[in-house]
Amino acid sequence: MTQVITAGIDAGTSAIKVCILESDAGKDARILSTTCERIRRRDPRAVVKHAYDEALLSAGIRLRPYDVAYVASTGDGDVVEERTGHFFGMTTHARGASFMCPEATGALDVGALHARAIRVGAGSRVLGYRMTSQCASGTGQFVENIARYLGTTLSEVGPSSMTSTTPAKVSGICAVLAETDVINMVSRGVPVPDILRGIHVSMADRLVKLLRSAKIEGTVVVTGGLAEDVGLRSELEQQLDTQGDLRVRLVANGMSMYAGAIGAALWGAVRHARLASSSATATSGVSAWPM
Repeated sequence: MTQVITAGIDAGTSAIKVCILESDAGKDARILSTTCERIRRRDPRAVVKHAYDEALLSAGIRLRPYDVAYVASTGDGDVVEERTGHFFGMTTHARGASFMCPEATGALDVGALHARAIRVGAGSRVLGYRMTSQCASGTGQFVENIARYLGTTLSEVGPSSMTSTTPAKVSGICAVLAETDVINMVSRGVPVPDILRGIHVSMADRLVKLLRSAKIEGTVVVTGGLAEDVGLRSELEQQLDTQGDLRVRLVANGMSMYAGAIGAALWGAVRHARLASSSATATSGVSAWPM
């Protein structure tokens, strides 16, 4: 068994997530550290560098960056100057979901600009997917905009929503109409928890339709930034419980938002092992192909 250290850097629209892990070609993996840093109108490249340095420091290898055998990017790879190679987001989220929950048959990635329902097969293979449009109101950026307007923090959105018993009706067609609804509600004095619960109802409705369209059944891991929104997860579970045609069990934990970074680090370990094997074969003079 040869353990190597690899890094995964998920460069999202609103945040940079980094995972440093140790594994044997992606197997027997052990996470050494994770870091998440919001971009907040800063240069994404500078944020990537800072987040990566923080992850290395947390992993205890800050003074030995050469110990990282492979740096894999996902998301907007162009801003990751440290990368050795790049992997597509659906591939990394599928692998990250499988790592967190080996029986996972799907991943529901709710990011800043879109949401994706990914059907996952054996070996973390992507069997199919469905994705919302960029202007849809079921995204992290939309929630962030609403939270800012309502004067609440993102961490307060979920708990506040769960205190509501009378959710307000919010448009689920697009973010612009939904935001207009929210402005009107505030002017009418609708309580903030009811507005937030209404938003979660609308978002959950879109996400359930996405799961149905992707034909996913079984255990689905919620990934992406909104995986930590307990209000959204609660509403999703309620809607799934009331719709008997969908046999889906949602799973999420404290590492769910790092699924893309984790998956990138794992695939990076696999690619590093393959490259090392090819190099060894070439050096020995033995043909890599059967004669």
